[in-house]
Amino acid sequence: MTVTRLSFPYGESIQWFSPEKITNLPKQPFQEWLLSTCSLTQKLKKQCQHFEVKILGEDTLAPLEESFGNKSMWVREVLLILDGTPWVFARTLIPGELLEKKQQEFLGLGVRPLGELLYSADEFTPGKIEVAHFEACCKIAKLAESLQQDVSGPLWGRRRYFQYETEQLVVSEVFLPAAQQAIEKL
Repeated sequence: MTVTRLSFPYGESIQWFSPEKITNLPKQPFQEWLLSTCSLTQKLKKQCQHFEVKILGEDTLAPLEESFGNKSMWVREVLLILDGTPWVFARTLIPGELLEKKQQEFLGLGVRPLGELLYSADEFTPGKIEVAHFEACCKIAKLAESLQQDVSGPLWGRRRYFQYETEQLVVSEVFLPAAQQAIEKL
C-alpha cells in the first residue's frame, strides 16, 4: 500500500467534546468502539489475521494545541491496518518533558503500536475520553481518500489522555470509512 504524503502532520485542530455533550453519537456497535475504555489496539487485533502499524511521520514540533501552552511536542502519526486495509488514523502528542523521561520507550516503538506500551505498564493511567465528528474537507479525510476510501459522510474520532507522573500525553484515533463500515456490520 502506498500512502501519499500530503503533509506531516496530518492531524489538525479538531474540537473535541465529552461524549455526554454530543446528542448525535453514532449507533451501536460503532458507538461502543468509539467510547470503549479498553485498548483499541487489542480490539482491532481481534478483528484480523494481520495487524500492522504504518508510520506516517514522527517529529518534535512547536505547540499544536493551545491546551499544551508553549511547550514543544513529539508528534507520532500512524495508520493502524487490518489485513491490508487502513482502519484507524492515530496521532500521539507527547510533551517534551515526558519524552525526555521515557525517550527510549517512545522513540524505540518503531512499528509497534503505542497501545501495547500504554496498557502494559502500570505507570500510565488512562484518563477521560473525548469524541469528535468532522466533515470530509479535513486533512484526515483527504488522507482517507488517498487510500481509496469513500469519505462521503462525517468521520468520527476519539482522544484519550494518559497520565504519567505529572505529565499527560494524548492519543487521538480517527476511525476511517473502512473501519466504520466494517464495525457497523459486526
